[in-house]
Amino acid sequence: MERQYYISSDLADLKLVEQELKFEGLSTPQIHVLSANDADVERYHLHAIEAVLKQDVVRSTRLGAAAGITAASLLLLLVYLFQWHTSSVGWLPFAFLSIVVLGFCTWIGGFIGIQVPNYQFKQFQQLLLQGKHIFFVDITDDQHALLEKVIQSHSRLIHAGTGEATPEWVVKGQQKFSEFMKVMP
Repeated sequence: MERQYYISSDLADLKLVEQELKFEGLSTPQIHVLSANDADVERYHLHAIEAVLKQDVVRSTRLGAAAGITAASLLLLLVYLFQWHTSSVGWLPFAFLSIVVLGFCTWIGGFIGIQVPNYQFKQFQQLLLQGKHIFFVDITDDQHALLEKVIQSHSRLIHAGTGEATPEWVVKGQQKFSEFMKVMP
């Protein structure tokens, strides 16, 4: 999948674009609006980005966890090399310490990530401060023509590039979950 970014100042126009894309067969999890004004996005019933995904929490937490795994492994390696485990305490305190190190590093990563914008959206921060809205669509190769057809009829949309999209299996899972929730009483 590929992500196509567009810049707009008009949420009413974005609502029309979203409706046309859905009519052409795209699903709601493929269409998003990033805006500094979430209240207006909600008023137009557009598919907004969740607040936690506007920040770099997920990526930073994963990086923190990777650093934690490295640090915990290094700690256990040192315990083994210096044979600290052969004393009367054994492996248990060192195992607990490695779990604490892993948890702490993961937490620090998330804490740092909640304070910075998502790395995918950093390029749009100045536009968001100017009151612009970022409309983006995750498409498969066979949906590219459909997107172009819809976008051509909306001249106020400015193409802002491409990026890495949500994996297709996640989008399909979100769509199936949404369909399941509609069926539930």
